[in-house]
Amino acid sequence: MIISSQRVAVNYLSLIKFSHTIFAMPFALIGFFLGVQHAETPINWKLFLLVIVCMILARSAAMAFNRYADRKFDEANKRTNTREIPAGIISPAAALSFVIVNCVLFISTTYFINTICFALSPVALIIILGYSYTKRFTALCHLILGVGLALAPIGAYLAVTGKFDSLPLLFSFAVLFWVAGFDVMYALQDESFDQSHRLKSIPVALGVKNALRLSILFHVLSIMAIVYAGYSASFGLFYWLGVFVFTALLIFQHTLVKPNDISRVNLAFATTNGFASVLFACLVLIELLK
Repeated sequence: MIISSQRVAVNYLSLIKFSHTIFAMPFALIGFFLGVQHAETPINWKLFLLVIVCMILARSAAMAFNRYADRKFDEANKRTNTREIPAGIISPAAALSFVIVNCVLFISTTYFINTICFALSPVALIIILGYSYTKRFTALCHLILGVGLALAPIGAYLAVTGKFDSLPLLFSFAVLFWVAGFDVMYALQDESFDQSHRLKSIPVALGVKNALRLSILFHVLSIMAIVYAGYSASFGLFYWLGVFVFTALLIFQHTLVKPNDISRVNLAFATTNGFASVLFACLVLIELLK
C-alpha cells in the first residue's frame, strides 16, 4: 500500500515536472524579501510558508492542465507520447480532478494572505491555465507563458505589502522575457510537429535561425530589466554579482543551441536556466538581507 502510494505521488510529480518549480520560485523569494525590506517589518514565516504553498499549488494546476489540454498532441508527438496521460499512467479525468483540487486550494490559501491576493487569485489562474490553449491561435504563446511565471515576484511582493510597486514589476518583466526566451529555444524541438498540426510558435512563424535571434533579444530585455532594477534601487556588490552570473549563464545557453544543431536544447533549457535563477536569487537575497 505504501509502495503504491509512493508510485502515485511520483507519477503526479512527474506529470507536473515538479523539479521545474526551480524556475519561478527563486524570483518569488526575491519578491517576498523585497516586500519585507520595503515594508520594514520582521519576516513573517507563516506568510512566507503561505506564499510558497501558493506557488506550488498554482504551478501544479498550470502544469497538470497543460498536460490535460495537450493530451492528444502529446500522444501524436514521438517526443512526448511517453508522458503520463498519453501513456495511460494517469487518466485525463484524474488529471483534471488534480487541477481542480489545486485551483481550489490555491484560492483558499490566498484568502489567508490578504484581500488583494485573494481578489486577484482567479485572474492569476485564468492566465496560467489559459496559456495551455494559446498555441492554437498565436505564436506569442511564449510571451504568455512568461506572463504566467512573471506573476511570481509581484505576487509575493503583494502578499507582504498589499500594494504594487515599480521595483518588483521590473523583476516580473525580467522573468517574462527570460522565460519567453528559453521557451522559444525549447519549442525548436517541435517545429516540424507544430507546423504539421497547425500549432503556433515563434519557430514555426519565423524559422529556426530567426527564432534564435528573437530568443537572444528576449534575453537582452530580461537582462536590461534586472540592470535597471539594480540602478533604480541602488543595490550593492552582491546584486551585481548576481546580474553577472545570470547574464553569463544566459550567454552560455545561447552557445549551446545552433540553427543546425539543437541537440543540447534540454541542457540549455533545464540545467542552465535552473542554475541562473537559483544563483541570481541567492546573491540578491544576500544583498537584501545583509
